[in-house]
Amino acid sequence: MTDHTLYRSPFQARYASLPMQRLFSEQHKFETWRRLWVILAESQQSLGLPITDEQLNELRTHITDIDFEVARAHEQRLRHDVMAHVHTYGDACATARPIIHLGATSCYVGDNADVMILRDALLLVRARLVAVARALHAFAWQHRDVPVLGFTHFQPAQPTTLGKRASVWLYDVLSDLDALEHVLSGLLPLGCKGTTGTQASFLALFDGDQDKAMKLDDMTAKAMGFARSVPVSGQTYSRKQDSRVLQLLSQIAQTAHKFSNDIRLLAHLKEVEEPFEQSQVGSSAMPYKRNPMRCERMAGIARFVIANALNGDMTAAEQWLERTLDDSANRRLSIAEGFLAVDGLLVLFDNIASGLVVYPKVIEKHLCEELPFLATEDILMHAVRAGGDRQTLHERIRQHAMAAGQRVKQDGLPNDLLERIMADPAFPLQADDLPSLMDAARFTGLAARQAREYLDGEARQILDKYADVQAPEEAITL
Repeated sequence: MTDHTLYRSPFQARYASLPMQRLFSEQHKFETWRRLWVILAESQQSLGLPITDEQLNELRTHITDIDFEVARAHEQRLRHDVMAHVHTYGDACATARPIIHLGATSCYVGDNADVMILRDALLLVRARLVAVARALHAFAWQHRDVPVLGFTHFQPAQPTTLGKRASVWLYDVLSDLDALEHVLSGLLPLGCKGTTGTQASFLALFDGDQDKAMKLDDMTAKAMGFARSVPVSGQTYSRKQDSRVLQLLSQIAQTAHKFSNDIRLLAHLKEVEEPFEQSQVGSSAMPYKRNPMRCERMAGIARFVIANALNGDMTAAEQWLERTLDDSANRRLSIAEGFLAVDGLLVLFDNIASGLVVYPKVIEKHLCEELPFLATEDILMHAVRAGGDRQTLHERIRQHAMAAGQRVKQDGLPNDLLERIMADPAFPLQADDLPSLMDAARFTGLAARQAREYLDGEARQILDKYADVQAPEEAITL
């Protein structure tokens, strides 16, 4: 039962998915520590240290049965979390107790476990990014040829297509996916480096055999699932590695925030909306409201992730010589909560992108309201080709446009610019000319072609590489 008298993290209660919560759970963390102690002992045995098969089997048998109450009691007495879990593991493994954590420092389990969890968390984020990209790709392809009014400064501008706009959202997501692959490929564990990174304790264990000490470092890294460990370190791996990871999460959050802003603006225009369920309440006071709550939540979580990236930067900058411990408490918060936040963010992103609601008639209405202004250049060229004076005609169109704009803004009346131009004898236009002049597709430039070629080319090639990536479990709530 949940104790409602104590603080409960919103990541646990509202935002993050169960798979991401499990990755950063105490159970998973300390199981990973125990797996690392098994890896260490197995590698040491294979290199000649007197560790028995009985001891190894005992360690393997007790990887998951962690007694957290015993560990808590040990930590209250020892004031050291790693030693508390060494003793707790030793209590369960009486035969193996003497060889647990042999020659290692706390960072052997702490840093290596962190990197293993970072790797798995990045793989989960990758799967969520792929799901978002697939949803945006499908949406963009479906609407690749649909003309929409473009906006710069949130003021009407040259039309584009809805698919082209969505292609830009997709491009940012795929850029984040590429950045994630780069960070993931560069992720390296600490290995077995000892208290100041010199491997002195392991050198002593192997009676001065430098090759065995070096081999131990390599063997443990490979057993963790990495090609190698960091080549040099102090007691910890360089905290710049954490900084790169948190900066990546920030980039993902920037993409999500931009998307959420765009959908909120389009919802205000009543052109495109996030999904709105049949029983959903938009406002406690105004029953008619359809507030974009998912996008608003995205924006709020994204701001947290963007600000959180500074923690990694400051921690990397603040380390002293071979190590200080001022990184520990910050990393417990910033890394776990950064991933929990991005996980929830991407669940929302996928949910919205998969269920976007488009209102074609409103889109068409907004285009029609602005097309007379946008069509003036074509009208000017048409009249000049019919023998008119370009400068004179330009001034007459400007005057008509100012008058029509005043009518729209001050009187709230429809845009009558075309009627004004048609009634002006200086412009040899016929009613039959209007359909072609007012065809929105004339004003979208290469938008449709750009969308088609990007979606069916580069974007499709990238997504094809992730054909086997499955969408993970959903979050607790949306």
